[in-house]
Amino acid sequence: MARPRDRQKLDADKVVETLDSLYARVAARFPASGLAMVCGRLADTAHQTAERAHRISRPYLFLRLLVALIVLGGIGLEAMLVWRLDWSAVVRAREGFGLAQGLESAANLALLSGAAAWFLASLERRWKQQRVQKALHELRSFCHVIDMHQLTKDPTVVLGPKTAVSPKREMSNFQLSRYLDYCAEMLALTAKLAALYAGESDDPVIVAAVNDIETLASDLGRKIWQKIMILGQLDEARAS
Repeated sequence: MARPRDRQKLDADKVVETLDSLYARVAARFPASGLAMVCGRLADTAHQTAERAHRISRPYLFLRLLVALIVLGGIGLEAMLVWRLDWSAVVRAREGFGLAQGLESAANLALLSGAAAWFLASLERRWKQQRVQKALHELRSFCHVIDMHQLTKDPTVVLGPKTAVSPKREMSNFQLSRYLDYCAEMLALTAKLAALYAGESDDPVIVAAVNDIETLASDLGRKIWQKIMILGQLDEARAS
């Protein structure tokens, strides 16, 4: 018999620990760089993300209590209407109109209580979606900021003459390789922070938004790894 397994998801503490370690490495290698500042802010966001993702998994007990009260109240009122109806007169066909009015009132009450319960039940889902979408927008912005930091770090700049407006190349090949590698790691960890929300929710809207960020981070990271490969090829050509 197959052994039941728990749902697999990322360990938020491990992701936060990895980002803290990455920030220490970036700050040690490039202490006065803008990349170190961005990584520090990303590490702070990671701590907040771990707490937010954990809160997303918690039910809104107050809303669920209201839903339960509305459902129970609707059932109670329905029972009261049935109890107050003069069934003996209905059986003797004297209160057919009264029966129709009673049934109409009961149906309206059921519809109203059901609509109120559905609205409150869906309100929890919509509130969670709004909070997660706001947090994911922040992570999406981090992806674009990281991409801006590596945008001018072009390893092929050494192949041709510079112009007056060419970006300054002050890093060695080793430093440039480490800088690009740090950018790729930051993008990958940003996607992992987004995945923490998907690990705590089965909401298709949240999962789709997380997938979009993972795709964005992957596409941007692919461009960085192409630069790293070019840099390695240049080093090999220079060595030969």
